[in-house]
Amino acid sequence: MLRETVREDSVVDVLSAGLVGADEDHIVVNPSQATIAALVEVLQTAESPPQVRLFAAEPSLKELMNDFLVASAVADLMDGGTMAVRTLDTVPNNALLVSRESVVSLVEAGDRAAGLTTTADEFVAATYDHYDERWEGAEPFSLRTPPRSEVMATLEADIGPEVASDFSAILDSLDSARGDGQGLDEVTISLLVAARNGELLYDISKWGEDVGLASKATFSRTKTRLEDNGLIDTEKVPIDVGRPRLRLMPGDERLAEADIEDVASVAIEMLA
Repeated sequence: MLRETVREDSVVDVLSAGLVGADEDHIVVNPSQATIAALVEVLQTAESPPQVRLFAAEPSLKELMNDFLVASAVADLMDGGTMAVRTLDTVPNNALLVSRESVVSLVEAGDRAAGLTTTADEFVAATYDHYDERWEGAEPFSLRTPPRSEVMATLEADIGPEVASDFSAILDSLDSARGDGQGLDEVTISLLVAARNGELLYDISKWGEDVGLASKATFSRTKTRLEDNGLIDTEKVPIDVGRPRLRLMPGDERLAEADIEDVASVAIEMLA
């Protein structure tokens, strides 16, 4: 908990100073997307994180949650009871970290960050009560992304440990997983690791739909795009009843031979 103004190298450091070791719950009001990502990082790495209510504008939340890395981490925190998320209809000028003990205005300036803190009892109590009351009347944010822990556990169980390990390694090599020029999305990554391991399109798309990652139709469309761009290839596998299924394979030796940590950069280059 912060009881005095602090100046740090990053907003992560300011949030760590305010949250790590705190016992009371906190309301984080109107944070920037970068601050939300920093908040998630702090809560994920803290040994005993406090409960945090994230109160942010819906457009900002929706935009940020297009990044699978952030969204799946938020889903884990929500599933574990560490974080709750609701939408804020009107926003204050600054991002605030509010508890019953202090109110901190989060300020970022270039490569530095600060937490401007007040502990004035009357002001702190009024601010906390104001946002606590607004929280009670606010709409919960609908997060459709499954927790990363669930994604990894089901991928290992349903498809195999090698595929799960490759999927995790590619995610860890990315700064974001949006599929909009800032990285690869989770469906593309799933298909790439399935191809490197010779899995069936039916199996990986059924897993993805069952876990809530995306529909089979989305997997099929993404497969077609990757195939058209030469990233993956397919071969027909006969089955006893029904149409043959498609086995996924790398469509280019660069993807087949690259170290798993380099697959994302090779794929992004090929898709450019």
